[in-house]
Amino acid sequence: MDMIFDALNPAADLLRSGFNQVNAVLGLIIALIASFQLAAWKKLWEMALAALAFHIVAQLLAPAIDHGASIRLPALMDIATWRGWLGIYVGYVILIAVFYFLRTRLLRPAAAPHH
Repeated sequence: MDMIFDALNPAADLLRSGFNQVNAVLGLIIALIASFQLAAWKKLWEMALAALAFHIVAQLLAPAIDHGASIRLPALMDIATWRGWLGIYVGYVILIAVFYFLRTRLLRPAAAPHH
């Protein structure tokens, strides 16, 4: 049983770290906007990928906008960068799905009045 938990622990750490990054203010805002742009469940994966792209761009531009620092590209050849992005992507999939579910259940359009 310990072998199973040891094998699943890296995957759980990846999900936990990605969800923690998405759960910050920037991630919540991006996920909320993405959930309102989402038209159907089948587009969830694409919307999460777009949210990840916006997240990466925002992280790249934030130091330049805030402190006038130079823009530093991420280490694209580093596996840790890709793992982090995968975790963030999964976090966006989960969060956008939750927001979209709540939006479709709680914010239904009012029925047209009958004449």
